[in-house]
Amino acid sequence: MKTIYDIQQLLKKFGTIIYVGDRLADLELMEEELKELYKSQCISNEEFQLALLLLRNEAARERDRHEGENV
Repeated sequence: MKTIYDIQQLLKKFGTIIYVGDRLADLELMEEELKELYKSQCISNEEFQLALLLLRNEAARERDRHEGENV
């Protein structure tokens, strides 16, 4: 798993498609879905940690981008 697209494909395997139109909101919803899948033992600890890291890094980049636009 290397990209947000990979995470989307993982979620899709479990019947979850997330698209709200707001990139940051999408990332936050994906994180919540991953937490639920992990709690339900549907994904491994390694998959969960890697996906969480990718999502949080992307969310931080997205916040930085928005802050740059507002300055």
